[in-house]
Amino acid sequence: MLSRREFGGGLTAVAAVRRRGTERPPPPPPANEPNLARVLRTKKLRVGGLLGDEPYFYRNPTGRWSGFLVAMASDLAAALGVELAVAETNWAEMVTDLHTGKFDLTYGPSPTAQRAMFADYAAPLFHDTYAMLARKGFAPKSWAEINVPESLVAVDSGSAREEVVQRIAGNTAITGFKTRDEALQAVQSGRADCFVSTVFFALAALNKNPHIGELVVPTPQWRVAVCPAMPYDDDRRFRGVVDAWTEDNRGTGQIQKWILAGLATFGINEGDLPPGLAL
Repeated sequence: MLSRREFGGGLTAVAAVRRRGTERPPPPPPANEPNLARVLRTKKLRVGGLLGDEPYFYRNPTGRWSGFLVAMASDLAAALGVELAVAETNWAEMVTDLHTGKFDLTYGPSPTAQRAMFADYAAPLFHDTYAMLARKGFAPKSWAEINVPESLVAVDSGSAREEVVQRIAGNTAITGFKTRDEALQAVQSGRADCFVSTVFFALAALNKNPHIGELVVPTPQWRVAVCPAMPYDDDRRFRGVVDAWTEDNRGTGQIQKWILAGLATFGINEGDLPPGLAL
């Protein structure tokens, strides 16, 4: 006959086994598992994050991610009843990472016909506006003014911004840098006339370092859609959920609130936005 202590120990062991059982990883995925089924099975929404892409994404020294796109992803994860898991990616590898199943969702790069062959783009969250961080004394009023060989434009090689410069002002002298910080340093030192970015990134960069130069929004305004992107699947329910979430939050003005709150964390107020800028 078991003693009370031995019986109690047996129950403890059984409980421990049960606890360990609940901590096991999710079962292996079935073949061709749909996106939504995978997210619900793993209880995680895996999103790609970009380092140094404030105010969209920011990772602090402890590894915690923030930024207004992270806030949106967090709310989507909560709506699905799953955990948000942000992992680092970069512009050059983002679409490939999505296509190979590393992420369930990314927020870039912007949709093109070529990228849409590998990534399923959902409805736009909002439209970004391209601008310049220009050196002191360089203030072109239009994109056409910089579309000459004499203009020296710095870009971070392989980024969406490099593609934009090639499309908007392909006649400029484009110099590629390994990192965005190196490109901005070229503008600050006068080795380049400008760095093409979005208005939100430019404001955050100037707030961090006002000596870079000046914000210039040339005409006509060049806008680009910021869309959630996901792997293609035959089920399409995940795409439907994301589109419905976007429509709901865009219609109630919540998308704009997340953007403004994200800008505020970097010291940017609504009054700092260029006149006529539509969110």
